[in-house]
Amino acid sequence: MQFIVTAHDGANMLEKRMEVRPRHLEGMAKLGTHVVCAGGLLDEAGKLKGSVLILNFETREELDQYLKNEPYVLEHVWETIDVETINVVMINGEKVGK
Repeated sequence: MQFIVTAHDGANMLEKRMEVRPRHLEGMAKLGTHVVCAGGLLDEAGKLKGSVLILNFETREELDQYLKNEPYVLEHVWETIDVETINVVMINGEKVGK
């Protein structure tokens, strides 16, 4: 099951985000193939203001367990997090799903 996670940083969190970012990226790397794709949301000035992740987990509970331990959550960088299921059908122009 694939999930799209859209997380928006709280106000004035850029400095905190950059401080926590190495731990966030390390955790994402440990997820391995659970990560379909991930990237930072940018404001008009090109500065990071949030994240979008497409993750693959067997259940929503597994996703919630990951989020519970996500450094941006633990350090209160992300203020809002929206999660929806998604059916990924193409990656880099190649069909991968139904």
